[in-house]
Amino acid sequence: MASRRFEGKVALVTGAASGMGRATCLRLAAEGASLFGIDIEREGLAETGALASRAGGKLQSAVLDVTRREDCRRAVDAALAAFGRLDVLCNIAGIVRFAHSHEMPQEEWDRVIAVNLSGPFFLCQAAIPHLLETGGNIVNLASNAGLMGQAYTAAYCASKAGLVNLTRALAMEYMKQPIRINAVCPSGTRTGMTRGLVWPEGMDLDLMGRYRGFRKLSEADEIAAAIAYVASDDAKSMHGSIFSIDNGVTAG
Repeated sequence: MASRRFEGKVALVTGAASGMGRATCLRLAAEGASLFGIDIEREGLAETGALASRAGGKLQSAVLDVTRREDCRRAVDAALAAFGRLDVLCNIAGIVRFAHSHEMPQEEWDRVIAVNLSGPFFLCQAAIPHLLETGGNIVNLASNAGLMGQAYTAAYCASKAGLVNLTRALAMEYMKQPIRINAVCPSGTRTGMTRGLVWPEGMDLDLMGRYRGFRKLSEADEIAAAIAYVASDDAKSMHGSIFSIDNGVTAG
């Protein structure tokens, strides 16, 4: 019988239309959470909602863009309007772009930073007052790329390293208040995003060996299980933690 760690709790999940965001919604739904999911993909959100219902949970959603501060505030307001409270914020939405750094267009740099770093900050800003009321918590989805350098992904590494240290900074700022703020750092995970990667022409495969690792890619539901643990009361002593689930990529 599935654990019901999130019975009576409300979680806001970004990137809910696919990949790790969808997997997180389904895991939390199976454990009793009421969910509010946001994404820019309407059809994917509808599919996640149907799957969450089959998993025994309820998901309401809205098409919103995490790069827009006003949309982040709307997301929190909508979750509160739908369910009356907020217990968990899962910042899952993310994008990656590969490029030779000296050739990367400014618009791609700006978009990666906006989705992966500014969006989580805007959502934290909007959610924290309500999470303080419920003694809730935030889980930021960072990456092994936030803990090590990787060729051809300067913007992604910068954004995820920023998210790691944003997690720590917020954890320190709210150390004396009833909130937990943590990050989960996966490595390569089998999702639509990883299947659709576009590699830069003329890339040196040898430079990628250090962070490709020796094991298979993780599955999205494995990462969702880690996120659910960190967000649950089972992890009540975790605050300011950077939790790696990366098949040993950052071990050496």
